[in-house]
Amino acid sequence: MKSPLLSLPGAVPAEGRDEGVAAHYGDLFREQRALAAGDGFVDLSHRGVVTVTGDDRLSWLHLLLTQHVSELPAGRATEALILSANGHIEHALYLVDDGETVWAHVEPGTQDELIAYLESMKFFYRVEVADRTDEFAVVHLPAGFIAEVPDGAVVQETAHGRDLFLPRADLESFAASHGPAAGILAYEALRIEAHRPRLGFETDHRTIPHELGWIGSAVHLQKGCYRGQETVARVHNLGKPPRRLVFLHLDGSEVHLPGHGTPIRLAADGGEGRQLGFITTSARHHELGPIALAMVKRNVPVDAELMAGDTAAAQETVVEP
Repeated sequence: MKSPLLSLPGAVPAEGRDEGVAAHYGDLFREQRALAAGDGFVDLSHRGVVTVTGDDRLSWLHLLLTQHVSELPAGRATEALILSANGHIEHALYLVDDGETVWAHVEPGTQDELIAYLESMKFFYRVEVADRTDEFAVVHLPAGFIAEVPDGAVVQETAHGRDLFLPRADLESFAASHGPAAGILAYEALRIEAHRPRLGFETDHRTIPHELGWIGSAVHLQKGCYRGQETVARVHNLGKPPRRLVFLHLDGSEVHLPGHGTPIRLAADGGEGRQLGFITTSARHHELGPIALAMVKRNVPVDAELMAGDTAAAQETVVEP
């Protein structure tokens, strides 16, 4: 889904999973500073939009999701996961109920697989699942943004700002009245700073919620059964996850950022040392310099100096060992 906002002055298209929106509009750090100050917006119109309607929508979703949503008040945003039978993360949903419809946005390109799973679980419940990606675009407004949102837009209010489900036909007029636009690279830098995991970046085929700190924010430990719950309960009550998410301050003298999958080793062991993890996402931050999130083995000492490929890295704890 290619955004019409790629025609804005200075727009440089993003690549990879974020293809279809702008990576930046000519000044990455200015865009970051604007978002940090509560100004501007981010075009997330490449994300999938899924709706669930019907009288049983909340009670039905409650059976499938990791989050407690059976009594979710209208207008209250939450996030939830869908797990495999072994407790591995398959989908991440960011959702809100408007009183008649549950609106969720998901990672680009994952909506078809998600909808197929939801359809297979409908049985006799009074629910209808729909892909609304062609009709609605997601737009992010940073925390502190004070301008009014358009009438009729569904709003998902979070601690990090507001996500709007905006009619796709209104995207260009919204940009004209709510600028300046910031690209996905600025949004990602602030996401990394806030230690917020992202499906497909901080996750792989064997990631469990405990490794990313998603217990509590996306996984409710006192709700009823759902697929993968046994793993969640067992790790929470009897053990520790095998890996943990860390935040890294990277050596600013390096020209290139270590990309996704770059091996993490102990600095003391050098380039031939045993791999202890890998970079999940990296970015250049307007204040902190080069930063990253990484997944490492749980027993890596929290004060250990690390190397991300050839780049020195100092870690901050995100998930306790």
